[in-house]
Amino acid sequence: MSALSYIRLGYTRVHNSTNKGNRVDIQGKVAVITGGASGLGKAAAEMIIAQGGKVAIFDLNEELAQATAKELADAKAYTVNVTDNASVTQAVEQAHADFGAIHINVNCAGIGSASRTVGRDGAMDIDRFNFVVQVNLIGTFSVLSKCAAIMQVNEPEGEALERGVVINTASVAAYDGQIGQAAYSASKGGVVGMTLPIARDLSRQGVRVCTIAPGIFDTPLMMGAPDQVRDPLIEMVQYPKRLGLPPEFASLSQQIIENAYLNGETIRLDGAIRMAPK
Repeated sequence: MSALSYIRLGYTRVHNSTNKGNRVDIQGKVAVITGGASGLGKAAAEMIIAQGGKVAIFDLNEELAQATAKELADAKAYTVNVTDNASVTQAVEQAHADFGAIHINVNCAGIGSASRTVGRDGAMDIDRFNFVVQVNLIGTFSVLSKCAAIMQVNEPEGEALERGVVINTASVAAYDGQIGQAAYSASKGGVVGMTLPIARDLSRQGVRVCTIAPGIFDTPLMMGAPDQVRDPLIEMVQYPKRLGLPPEFASLSQQIIENAYLNGETIRLDGAIRMAPK
């Protein structure tokens, strides 16, 4: 038997024995999404609801979160400061009580900051550096760990006996951060770096963990930027020559949720952009 025939035979056996290829169904699942009131988080929320799921929107902007939850339906808003452990704990516990379970956690809450290591006024304010890390890295871990603690009691599903999935958001700045992005790149590099060990940690609980590292996306922040800011960024994108679209982030999130063999990986979603120094 040729190697190709053997591979085809093996695929047929696996495919036939697992029916839908161990696809995880979003229908009826509950997702906690940080930064869910706008941008990438809102796009992920829209996708999950379109697939029959329900969403707990975690956001610091109470008014926007309430408006988004009302717009989407099958969603509930929670005012959450991801840097405040008590705030996160209370929101996760309340979401669990409201929905009865948590199956998915998508972490999109984050901030950007531009400040050189040594600028005109001297060394960067360490509090500024610390705050970026607290929001982007510590905040991500705080939410995912508390969600995973609840996911572990879910009824196992499928051949892999899966109980939940976590999707974190890093950035291409984790790999090729620009001048002034020391704090931001460090925070997002930390998200990338913890992805595999957390996936290993949570393997016993049947919880998968992946990270998306987006390039420059057409979020509300970028929509308001002038052409002289947007155009150089687009020029660094190889193909397609444009900014990323939030539904493309949502589409990759859907694939991660549904594909039971995606785990412990960071996936760049960036049109092959490689950031110039500035």
